[in-house]
Amino acid sequence: MHNPHFNHWAILTVAVFQWLLGALWFSPLLFFKPWQKAMKFDGKAKNATAGMIVSLISSLMLSFILDHFIIWSSSTDFGHGAFIGFIAWLGFYVAPYYALSLFEDTPFKVVAINTGYWLVGMVVSGGILAIWQ
Repeated sequence: MHNPHFNHWAILTVAVFQWLLGALWFSPLLFFKPWQKAMKFDGKAKNATAGMIVSLISSLMLSFILDHFIIWSSSTDFGHGAFIGFIAWLGFYVAPYYALSLFEDTPFKVVAINTGYWLVGMVVSGGILAIWQ
């Protein structure tokens, strides 16, 4: 195994992209209202500031790890990077989250909204990381 060279600006950029995508995805412009209704959420976030900070840190970690996969797969074009993002999403997000949602009796609408956000986030992030090495 070689020691990969990381483009820290690319990692930071896709992390911020994921963070902003989340802000848009879960806003009233897109999916907040159906998500709120399915979750029976009253609209009062208990720890919104902490959630936003942890969300950005989590996006940085996810982007760093996704960049490992991109480098290890030798992906250098958007399509291949997007495919790596897709299979990482499918295997490491959808599979465990969907199983957990069945145990927790999470409404499918919530599962679809949450996994859809990460589908877009990881596919676009994988593509960007692949071309920006």
